Amino acid sequence: MAFPIEIARQLTEEQIAFVKRSGLKAEVLEPGCVQLLMPLAGNQNHIGSMYAGALFTLAEIPGGALFLTSFDTQRYYPVIKEMNLRFRRPATGDIRVEARLAADEIERLQREASETGKAEYVLELSLLDGSGEVVAQSRGVYQLRRH
Repeated sequence: MAFPIEIARQLTEEQIAFVKRSGLKAEVLEPGCVQLLMPLAGNQNHIGSMYAGALFTLAEIPGGALFLTSFDTQRYYPVIKEMNLRFRRPATGDIRVEARLAADEIERLQREASETGKAEYVLELSLLDGSGEVVAQSRGVYQLRRH
């Protein structure tokens, strides 16, 4: 069973000290869909745009947030196997990301992990500024593992 939304929010925003310090906010946490925001304030680099590590964090955390809202957390746990980030333009404001997994894909992953001990999936995401421009694109390879 997935975590209740408020517990998923607390774990997403506060469980990892670095994430908590960054001010990342979970704007939407639903089964199969998460939307997160990384504020520019407190995450600027030496030229005033968003620090690359903050953008990387914003690209990586949706995998865990989707896990918390979508998967049976008592039977499975996630790991990230690979993460790539392509920077497209400077991020000069707050940045948002949305990640989705269809209900049938969630079901398939849990079934595969139950049968084989693990199931791999890919999240390809676009990090967007306030005007909807892509500032970075990510590709994360995740694995759902059976406890």
